[in-house]
Amino acid sequence: MRPATRLLWFLAGWLAWAALASFWTTLTVPWAVGGIVLLLLVILDGWRVWSQAPPRIARKAAHSLPVDVYREVLLEIDNPLTRKSVVRVFDHYPSACDMEGLPFTFILAPQTRASASYRLRFTVRGEHSFAGIEALVDSPFGFLHRRVFIDAPHRVRVYPNFAAVAKYALLATDNHLSQIGVRQRRRRGEGWSFHQLREYREGDTPRQIDWKATARINKLISREHQDERDQQIMFLLDCGNRMRAKENGLLSHFDEALNALLLLAHVALRQGDAVGCMSFGHDTRLIPARKGHAALNYLMERLFDLEPGSNSPDYRSAATHIAQTVPKRSLVLILTNLRDEDDEELADAIKVLRRRHLVLLASLCETAVQRLIEQPRNTFETALEAAAALQYIGIRNATIERLKRSGAHVLDVTPKALPIALINHYLAFKRSGAL
Repeated sequence: MRPATRLLWFLAGWLAWAALASFWTTLTVPWAVGGIVLLLLVILDGWRVWSQAPPRIARKAAHSLPVDVYREVLLEIDNPLTRKSVVRVFDHYPSACDMEGLPFTFILAPQTRASASYRLRFTVRGEHSFAGIEALVDSPFGFLHRRVFIDAPHRVRVYPNFAAVAKYALLATDNHLSQIGVRQRRRRGEGWSFHQLREYREGDTPRQIDWKATARINKLISREHQDERDQQIMFLLDCGNRMRAKENGLLSHFDEALNALLLLAHVALRQGDAVGCMSFGHDTRLIPARKGHAALNYLMERLFDLEPGSNSPDYRSAATHIAQTVPKRSLVLILTNLRDEDDEELADAIKVLRRRHLVLLASLCETAVQRLIEQPRNTFETALEAAAALQYIGIRNATIERLKRSGAHVLDVTPKALPIALINHYLAFKRSGAL
């Protein structure tokens, strides 16, 4: 129980009356009687609200949600009383999210139901729990609030934002890939295998024509090819401290890399390839390569709660583990945030991987460094910042060139450009027959 605003006003009036009674003694008896009446009314009011049935409140929320996207949570309340009821409701939502819309005040007619919704946006992936629902029920006279806590546990899993994957799924046909920046080059080479025969179409090259089939039915027939299937991609996902960096306070580099990983995994699985992953640097998880539509769900289930830690990545250890556990030649994609001090260790790791695998190193670069270079240099401090940024980029570029000479393919891109850059390089590898 807690006092309501109405009771506080009555108490303030009663105390003011006491101040007057100290000057005019004739007011003392009425003041005492008024206090007793007020006390009796409060006791009666408290007994009535305590003895009545509390409202029934239920929460309706999804069990799976994407990170960094607002979703609605619905609260439904029933008034079991035969009189009007005023109820203030607050839902104890998880701390790892932003909220809009709480608390609610319901004015319920006798024996009626009402509902209202508020919005949540989870900022951290993983598993989260709702604790319960708290309600303040007004007493009949409005002197007191009865606090009611309704135990309503609800667990929700927050996954990477798979909107990009869904968008790709809608556009992933040959005539729509260019809409998301994926370049489809029709190239005939050892990376392509025979798929089927079909009628000749305008634009087919003479090399595609199957002359034997054409002679048999007296109609031009072309051979249609497809990318080699049954190949394998292994992701090496850095969970070290550098991947905690954020661009403009939005998603971290780790979240951007994870989204790109899932998007490329979706593309590769549609191409008939197998996809696996190993995280390193903080939480080591090895997910063997799998094929088929269920592989993407399995990958997401294993990675949705993975977070970067405070450790530095151990590239040598991760490369050695992959070399020992993945015997089949694969495209190994290292997703990390490169530093110049990684030069020697990364070169050794790439050397270990290249004995059997094709290696692509994708490094996320900070856009803040480029902004330092482009800012007006009208003060000594801004000039120093620009000079330091130029020196940093120069050292980084030199490190990338050394890694390229060691035999790795290297991407140095912003988080926003990473997904499409990975897809384009993957498709280029398949068409070139590099795997």
